[in-house]
Amino acid sequence: MGNPQGRTYPGVHAILTHRLAHRLWLAGWRFPARLLSFVGRTLTNVDIHPGATIGRRFFIDHGACVVIGETAEVGDDVTLYHGVTLGGTSWNKGKRHPTLADGVVVGAGAKILGPISIGERVRVGANSVVVKDVPADRTVVGVPGRIVDTRVGTARPANGISLDHNLMPDPVAKSIACLIERIEILERELAEVRHEPPTDHSGECNTCSAGDLCCEHESMHAVN
Repeated sequence: MGNPQGRTYPGVHAILTHRLAHRLWLAGWRFPARLLSFVGRTLTNVDIHPGATIGRRFFIDHGACVVIGETAEVGDDVTLYHGVTLGGTSWNKGKRHPTLADGVVVGAGAKILGPISIGERVRVGANSVVVKDVPADRTVVGVPGRIVDTRVGTARPANGISLDHNLMPDPVAKSIACLIERIEILERELAEVRHEPPTDHSGECNTCSAGDLCCEHESMHAVN
């Protein structure tokens, strides 16, 4: 690593321990794999099941209270922050943990549960709970997780690790701005009704897509 301090990161130690434990697990040495995984969890506070499949350039920032289940699959260039759980929702022997594609960033405290798929370059906001599939190049926030950013074509950082999980859209602020704009539209229409014949307005809210957070403009005319 370019930064010598990186060798002391608990997340780095946890990943190195898992690489060896995973090899033992695949070779059929289940007890030694479990034992090594237990030692790694004790030393780093990161619990990665030796059966989990993890890709290249995987990075755990801070490395506290991260849990990755047995059937979880993690692609290349994935970043997890502290408190993240890739957990299961059943005791079935088959696939019961999530699959994360390349370039995914999961914010602090987020939970991704069940045998779901998270697409490439998806960003999951801090403390979100995701229980459904997420397409590539999306941003998910909230409980339960909902898509709040549908922009595609996001460029991957040159070093493969994205640390900008703080750059998340604010759905509450977006909703408030949308409501304020709709109120302004209604006030203009009310003024026109009082002083002159109503005119047809085809404009829509500029804050959001009309189908997302507010009703179609034409439906308000129908109510009137």
